[in-house]
Amino acid sequence: MDRYELRRLDYSLSEDHQALQAAYKDFFKTHCSIETVRAAEASGFDKSLWERLCTMGATTMALPDDVGGDGATLVDLTLVAEEIGRSLAPVPWIDHVCAARLLGRLGAADPEIVNGTQIVGLDPQHDSLAGRRLVPSGSVADHVVVRDGEQIVKLTFATRPAKVDNIGKLPMAWIDPAAADSRTVLASGADALAEFQRALDEWRVLSAAALTGLVEETMTIAAEFAKSRYTLGVPISTLQAISHPLANIAITVQGGRNLARRAAWFLDNEPDERRELAPSAFVFMAEEAAMAATMAVHVQGGLGVSAEAAASAYLVRARGWALAGGDPGASAKYIAEIVAARESGVN
Repeated sequence: MDRYELRRLDYSLSEDHQALQAAYKDFFKTHCSIETVRAAEASGFDKSLWERLCTMGATTMALPDDVGGDGATLVDLTLVAEEIGRSLAPVPWIDHVCAARLLGRLGAADPEIVNGTQIVGLDPQHDSLAGRRLVPSGSVADHVVVRDGEQIVKLTFATRPAKVDNIGKLPMAWIDPAAADSRTVLASGADALAEFQRALDEWRVLSAAALTGLVEETMTIAAEFAKSRYTLGVPISTLQAISHPLANIAITVQGGRNLARRAAWFLDNEPDERRELAPSAFVFMAEEAAMAATMAVHVQGGLGVSAEAAASAYLVRARGWALAGGDPGASAKYIAEIVAARESGVN
């Protein structure tokens, strides 16, 4: 047996992990109510919440010690991402930390990016190689890192691009490398593209974790409703048409969580092994999150689809966040290419 195999299958959290997750759960419960989420929908960004989050160390924790960070593992970051999804926090934390970690590996992370004073965005689309593209944090980012052909480029705009309305309520904008006021080539060639792919894999792992937190919370909302809603003298939660789908959502949550943490562990410890895990976690949750959130809305009947219901806010983000990295089908194709190459013995 591989000496690491047991660790790969052990998804239990250490006391430090539990303390970290509890701290961020409490933070978002205190500072990110559903009213806060609704108030930020026009811009997709809550500046005050972002500043509080940075003060807590959520950006510095993601970076290695040698660039001024705190050296957290990717597994640690999945715990924060879950709480961001659970609270629907309107902050571009996933985009920022994945881009900042990439800049750190390329020797281009400055202190203002490390501590979050300046926001850096990332184009997470697998099939976006050149030209104009939609970037999830494009309307609020001070810098955007993209792949432009064989080059990895950092773009800066004197005037930030206008937000594009989107179902996920993200600060999304069209980014055109040719229209940037400043264009810095960070690296080029095969090694640079491999580092960028690593950033894409990290983005997918953290996005999968965020969707897991989102699904768990929407399940909780639906379950609490089902326990208090009666029909024929009994709670609707006792009906198989309600309880069985909610049980399926619980299985989805556990499966998505385990897959995201497994993918994160491999990226941290054996990045050249099981490369299909990161996109697999994302593809799984991209599909399951939308179905789970839809079911949670159905459990609540007409209330679930009302504008003021929290369930409706979770539903649109379950659908929109899954598309922030482009068509999940591109990630599925990437998985197939990895597996086919491995089966044929091609590295």
